[in-house]
Amino acid sequence: MTVRPAAELTAREVYEIWRIRDVVFAVEQQCDEPDVDGVDLRDDCIHLWIADDDGIIQSYLRTYVADGHRKIGRVATLKEARGQGLSGSLLREVLDRWGTEEIHIGAQAYLEDWYGTFGFVTSGPHYLDAGIDHIPMVRQACGG
Repeated sequence: MTVRPAAELTAREVYEIWRIRDVVFAVEQQCDEPDVDGVDLRDDCIHLWIADDDGIIQSYLRTYVADGHRKIGRVATLKEARGQGLSGSLLREVLDRWGTEEIHIGAQAYLEDWYGTFGFVTSGPHYLDAGIDHIPMVRQACGG
């Protein structure tokens, strides 16, 4: 697993991050909004991923602070790598590092129960994001 602040990303890493997000969101899920949103290179954005031996990212997410809360976004796993627990490993790493903070996520609605296994609860009504049904979820701060 790699955990990298935005300022330390190499050009290849940025390319690989955008590649997995393009494959999963633009091609597979046919999102109707641009992926590049000004967050990826922010000083508070941390990128986490698991890559294969060739450096191809298999599973990815990013975390950052906005509106006074830690957020998780752009959770993506290549179709052929799903079912191996990769996204769960990334999510557990975020919780290990920042679980003492309240954490927000705009989850794709079909993953509501999965995020629930990590302590996230629904915090509002469904909404469309990039043409996909989402639900806001929050995990309260734990320990500290």
